[in-house]
Amino acid sequence: MKTTLKTIAAALIMVTSLSSFASEKANPLKNVESDMVIGSYMDAVTVGSIDLNKFLFADDFEYRNVNNNDHADKKEYIKYLKANKGNKYDCKSSYEILSQDGKVCVAKATMAFDNFTRVDYITLNQGKDGWKVSKVETTYP
Repeated sequence: MKTTLKTIAAALIMVTSLSSFASEKANPLKNVESDMVIGSYMDAVTVGSIDLNKFLFADDFEYRNVNNNDHADKKEYIKYLKANKGNKYDCKSSYEILSQDGKVCVAKATMAFDNFTRVDYITLNQGKDGWKVSKVETTYP
């Protein structure tokens, strides 16, 4: 009887520990408004905060620098942001939502440095996992 109880207890412990490893961290951006997602993007770019990158970008994310025709997909862009983790840009940053209709949002983020300005046009799409950044186009006007 003791052996049976020990076996059942061991099986229960194993099942609960395996299920805790399998469960994913809940998406903190799932039920927030688009401006909160844009703010999280700005934190990732301007102050090197990478904590929410896993939840921030759509699977088909696309980055493009229109000045030099540089481009990156989600994996490449997140790798770039991780490499710059904690780096803070010495700039004044702001953003504005240009248009939000239904499940699509377009925003303009401006980063004003001493000698130049960077402008990101950010497209977000809303799906079952909330708002996600799907496209960023950067220019230096």
